[in-house]
Amino acid sequence: MASNRTYLSPADVPPVIPVFPLSGALLLPRAELPLNIFEPRYLQMVDDALSGARLIGIVQPDETAPEVSEGPAVFRVGCLGRLTQFRETENGRYHIHLTGICRFRILEEVDGHTAYRQFRVETAPYEADFQPGAEQEAEVDRPALFKALAAFLEANQLEADWEGIQQAGTETLVNALSVMSPYGTLEKQALLEAETLKARADMLVAITQMMLARMPGDGEGSLQ
Repeated sequence: MASNRTYLSPADVPPVIPVFPLSGALLLPRAELPLNIFEPRYLQMVDDALSGARLIGIVQPDETAPEVSEGPAVFRVGCLGRLTQFRETENGRYHIHLTGICRFRILEEVDGHTAYRQFRVETAPYEADFQPGAEQEAEVDRPALFKALAAFLEANQLEADWEGIQQAGTETLVNALSVMSPYGTLEKQALLEAETLKARADMLVAITQMMLARMPGDGEGSLQ
């Protein structure tokens, strides 16, 4: 198994990465994405990642674009994750967690002679992703974020650990809520491509408000 190397800048990222196209999935820097792997080609991808750089890119299929010979067309921006948790089940499935490192932009698909797809990517446009967004956290409207979350929970009759939520760092909160949000492909892609943490937080609040406004009934609504 590969050593526990760290990824601190674009120079640390290999130019070609394995990519898992997954609709509705969102991975963001320093956020976690749990995945249940069962298709043979993706089981092989995880095996190869474990024995190599432990890197897997997550990207959403672009259903508005024509399919290419290798499979569904994908959006040009995804997020690179490091495989940080791994468990094999009795029926041969893998339960893994990816921890986001940085976003990437796809340059081209390459023939890696594997059942899974591989792409040449660049991460330099997202160099800021390699560092925590502490400087941006002060710009985020936390009260607006909490209000939107409270409305979502009430509309869906859900409970949450408010003490834990309020103690979470702003970047952790914004990205975790974005990852767990029940939005569609286009909304999640917009959250991924938001230029700054503040822009992502503002977008998350705006999408929540729009979804709630569409709810029938008393106007409080639901996100779904």
